[in-house]
Amino acid sequence: MEIRRFETPDSSLDMKERGGIDIINMTDGTTGMRATFEPGWTWEEDEKPLLGSPESCPMRHTGYCLGGKLVVRMIDTGKETSITKGDFFEIPSGHDAYVDGEERVDLILFGAPEHQH
Repeated sequence: MEIRRFETPDSSLDMKERGGIDIINMTDGTTGMRATFEPGWTWEEDEKPLLGSPESCPMRHTGYCLGGKLVVRMIDTGKETSITKGDFFEIPSGHDAYVDGEERVDLILFGAPEHQH
């Protein structure tokens, strides 16, 4: 059994006043992330530069929304989907996103060990 806390992450993406992502790596390769995005946060402005400026987010996300409203847009189709408190979600790679409204977005994201993909 292994128990970890986001207060002591293995790494973090610091998006300054707009939020951040705390990352925990479990021994079996599973990852857990706590993402906090403040009102005004956009993937384009706040996260894209930290990832080396890819055209869109290259990662697939599975997670749960604890609060706020995140609008995710698929780059190839332009289709936008809102994720709100209580939603369990799967987002394919090839997206960007932004916070909609004046409430902070809090997400918990899960990643399977790489060898299981």
